[in-house]
Amino acid sequence: MDLGLRDKVALVTGASRGIGNRIALALAEEGARLVVCARTGEALEAAAAAMAARGVEVESVVADVTEPSTGDQLVSRAVERFGGLDVLVNNVGGSVWTPFEEIADEEWMRVMDLSFLSTVRVSRAAVPVMAARGGGSIVNISSIFGRETGGPVSYNAAKAALISMTANLAREAAARSIRVNSVAPGSILFPGGSWERRQKQDPEGIARFVEDNIPSGRFGTPEEVAAVAVFLASDKASWVTGACLNVDGGQSRSNI
Repeated sequence: MDLGLRDKVALVTGASRGIGNRIALALAEEGARLVVCARTGEALEAAAAAMAARGVEVESVVADVTEPSTGDQLVSRAVERFGGLDVLVNNVGGSVWTPFEEIADEEWMRVMDLSFLSTVRVSRAAVPVMAARGGGSIVNISSIFGRETGGPVSYNAAKAALISMTANLAREAAARSIRVNSVAPGSILFPGGSWERRQKQDPEGIARFVEDNIPSGRFGTPEEVAAVAVFLASDKASWVTGACLNVDGGQSRSNI
C-alpha cells in the first residue's frame, strides 16, 4: 500500500536500533526524507546508511534528547536540510527497576527526562514548523505500561504522562491540522534489547513469561510496531488523532 509519504520530511528520535530504527527504515521504504538522531555516532551512521540505501535522503544527528536544546536543534536541521517537517516520531525512553521507596529525586528526573520530557521538547519545537507547512503528524512511542500497572513505577508514570500529553496535545493541535497519536508496544524482542538479554540469561523463565503473559504466544517485533507507527504518520490515518494504539499480541490487560 502506498501511504502517501513520498518526499515527506520525517524526524525520528532514537533511530539507531530497535523500534526507532525499524520505524525510520519503514519511512524510508515509503520514500520519506529523514532526519534521524541517536546518542551513539557509529551506530547511527550505520543505521543512516541502511536507510539511504532505500534511495532516500537522510540527515543524521548525534544528539542526546534529554538536553533541553536538542528539540530545537533537531527541528532546525530538518528545516535547514529539507525546508520543513511533516512527521515526528518520538521514540526515546528507558526504565530502571528500583523499589519505590529507593527512587531518589535524581532518578525520577532522569526517567522523566528520557521517557517524557524529551518528547515534550521535540514536539514543542515541531508544532509551529508543522503548522507553517499546513499540518503534520506526531507519533509518540509509549508502552502498555503507560496504560496499566506492572512495569517499573517511574517508567510507568512517565509513559502514562506521555499518553495523557499526547491526547491533550491532539485536541489543541487539531485546529492547526496536526494529528498527535501514541503507540503502546508490549514486549518487543530485538538484537541488543532488554528482552534478548533476559532471554539469554534465563531462557526457561522467559519462555514461562511469554506463556503466562502474551496470549499470542511470542514476543512482538520492531517491524510490527513500525507498521502501526508509519500508518499513523500517514494521511491514511487522517481521522485518527488523540488515540493510543496497543501493539502487543493481546498482552495488555487494560479495559481502555
